[in-house]
Amino acid sequence: MPFIIFLALIALAVIWFVMMYNGLVQLKHNVARAWSNIDVLLKQRHDELPKLVDTCKQHMQFESDTLERVMLARSGVAQAREARNLPALGRAEQELRKQMAHLYATVEAYPELRASMQFQHLLGRITQLENDISDRREYYNDSVNLNNVRVEQFPTVILANMFHFGQAPLLEFDAQQKQDVSIAGLFAH
Repeated sequence: MPFIIFLALIALAVIWFVMMYNGLVQLKHNVARAWSNIDVLLKQRHDELPKLVDTCKQHMQFESDTLERVMLARSGVAQAREARNLPALGRAEQELRKQMAHLYATVEAYPELRASMQFQHLLGRITQLENDISDRREYYNDSVNLNNVRVEQFPTVILANMFHFGQAPLLEFDAQQKQDVSIAGLFAH
């Protein structure tokens, strides 16, 4: 009888260990999936911005400096995204938002561009991507928070350290970046 109790305790310990380990694996993959969702949207926006710039070039012959700054900021976001450098991505996103706001304000001087169906379509697409990125950023940070709390909790911290489950970085932006750019306001007469 004591041997059966001993085997039952060992079996319970193994089941508990496996459940904790699998929980950590699931959290790690949730963080990776959340990042992948953001990454896909950043790539889509990266692909849409040149189309918007090309559309603007057709109407804004003398605003090449504005368009170049947008493309340079776009490049900074792409580099930070590819490197998975979240602090750099936050700074690059801030610069891109600033340059896009400047572009939208500049477009005000070009009524034929504002009336262009292609421009309106691209503007709507980029606005939707911005909203989606914001939603996915929130999901990513929630996933990271769950992961980070779990890897610090006792007794999971012991297992996390044994198998090198670590903390993931939050995707943080400064206060200015957290404010939505009012695209409608930029085009108001």
